Amino acid sequence: MRRLDAHGSTRAVEAPPRVSFEFFPPKNPQMENQLWDTVKALEPLLPQYVSVTYGAGGSTRDATFETVRRIAAKTHLRPAAHLTCVGHGRKDIAQLLERYWEAGVRHIVALRGDHPAGGGSTPPDGLAYAADLVAFIKTVADFEVSVAAYPETHPQAQSAEADLDNLKRKLDAGATRAITQYFFDPTSFLRFHERARRAGISVPIVPGILPVTNFAQVVRFSAMCGTAIPDWLTELFEGLDDEQDTRKLIAAMVATEQCRALQAEGITDFHFYTLNRADLILGICRRMGLKPAPLPDRDGFAEAPAPMQRDPEMPD
Repeated sequence: MRRLDAHGSTRAVEAPPRVSFEFFPPKNPQMENQLWDTVKALEPLLPQYVSVTYGAGGSTRDATFETVRRIAAKTHLRPAAHLTCVGHGRKDIAQLLERYWEAGVRHIVALRGDHPAGGGSTPPDGLAYAADLVAFIKTVADFEVSVAAYPETHPQAQSAEADLDNLKRKLDAGATRAITQYFFDPTSFLRFHERARRAGISVPIVPGILPVTNFAQVVRFSAMCGTAIPDWLTELFEGLDDEQDTRKLIAAMVATEQCRALQAEGITDFHFYTLNRADLILGICRRMGLKPAPLPDRDGFAEAPAPMQRDPEMPD
């Protein structure tokens, strides 16, 4: 199907994208109000799921659980709980997974994670890598599991090939989706996507999109996670430290162009790092062809979740 655009020429009608959103657990009442305002604003976009992050070493364990539980109980959204293995033993992980299952949560984003500031150690019965965590999750219950991928290579990986092999191990362990670290050059994602397909990876590889409003902060974080900052992005934000409104306009423009470039290459799924703010995400999604929709009827919404079928070898 084709239609006339604003200039009178025809173009193909693109299907709306499939989106997901990432939130982080609030640290104080003001941040909590902001989070739930954001959830309410984004809910009508009917994302495939929304995820909630997990602090280094499990530092936000209770806050993450409560946020995920509330999303599952009070909204139409399907929440996914981030979970890391650093700092946790198998028994602790199993107990937390059981709590999620009983709360009706069926999706875990499995990550290795980082030790909290000041260090820390993994218990003797702990899990060393994300692939180990994925395999363990699948022995506890039949969760859907997503994992992380790095278009520009994980900073601790020995090589791009070794990093891709690690992704394959996570998928072979039972994960069914990879969500990428954010990036700014669409070609970096497309090259990685092609390499993954040539390596036999067939699961969805979802680009992670971060609208940049605090450029200095993103520069610092990117240095730690291995994301390249293009010169053109630096030039766009140069001299705008005190121009918040202009920064937001540029952030929306950059992220929208990034998504549209990927859409043109056939990418249909997008994961947005929202930073618990809705305004830019709403505008970007609208430009991509996704509009708010009426929320489904809540009849039957609070049905009790199915009981967990415990593996006989799962720790008590």
